[in-house]
Amino acid sequence: MSLKYLLLASAVAALAMPATIASAQTSLKWAHVYETSEPFHTESVWAAEEIEKRTEGRYTIDVFPASQLGKEADINQGLTLGTTDIIISGSSFAAREFAPIGVTYFPYTFRDADHLLAYTKSDIYKTLTSGYEEASGHHITATTYYGTRHTTSNRPIEACADMQGLKMRVPDVPAYLAMPRACGANTTPIAFAEVYLALQNGTVEAQENPLTTIEAKKFFEVQDYIVLTGHIVDHLNTVVAEGVWSKLSEEDKTIFTEVMQEAAARATAIIVEREAELVDSFKAQGLTVTEVDRSDFEDNVLEKMTFEEFGYRKEDWDAIRAIQ
Repeated sequence: MSLKYLLLASAVAALAMPATIASAQTSLKWAHVYETSEPFHTESVWAAEEIEKRTEGRYTIDVFPASQLGKEADINQGLTLGTTDIIISGSSFAAREFAPIGVTYFPYTFRDADHLLAYTKSDIYKTLTSGYEEASGHHITATTYYGTRHTTSNRPIEACADMQGLKMRVPDVPAYLAMPRACGANTTPIAFAEVYLALQNGTVEAQENPLTTIEAKKFFEVQDYIVLTGHIVDHLNTVVAEGVWSKLSEEDKTIFTEVMQEAAARATAIIVEREAELVDSFKAQGLTVTEVDRSDFEDNVLEKMTFEEFGYRKEDWDAIRAIQ
């Protein structure tokens, strides 16, 4: 068969194909564990629609909220297994692949939301997210302020020592354990979706989460005290699976990144505004909201916990703390 004939046959075959790779539609699954009322969901839905629009339909994305595709550990594993393509999840879970990135959850690392956002534009952020990508293959496109974590309890807490012996639900994540354990609490890992019932039936007496989560998950219905420990300025990463990211064109990588960062900024603004309103809202509902001396809690953490036991590097923590 002549070369000329082969080239002609190839051209005819290409024209006969129903769609080229460039124009084929790819469906992706975006998973998280948050309620449909929360901005982490509403802004993910916005981002999914915006990506479809900006890629001219090359990518369609279905968002699965409220642990529909599994608990947080499951959806993180799903990036590698292929059961999830995009997730929103904390650096605490990214730290299972690359421990140093978890230093952002060491208590009292960030001063406030503005400090966290400045971190996302820093060299140390690039270092830690690149380390995660090298270890896992997955790519972090954006970071959202999740809220500042506080403590709720069925008994009053005014100082670190008041937590001695407290039965407290804490996520099964090393850095989250640091403050409660430094203050003597008995920590218990319970899945996020099961915390309300555990508080209601007395399996645990306390838990810790941002005010917006305390509201969304209705923990205030089964707790009497909100203690403003402010021990972690929390955040969520938007993560794209290696199997998806590696196949995106440079143009589409830019679109995914820009849209996901816009969504993160939108969600962050909603959280910041809502947090400012919630203290008064909880007081109006009859809860006791307590201000505490956070330096008491921080001093106990730094005295009793080390960075090395969590797999963190103190120089990373120092670099973050130095960001203005």
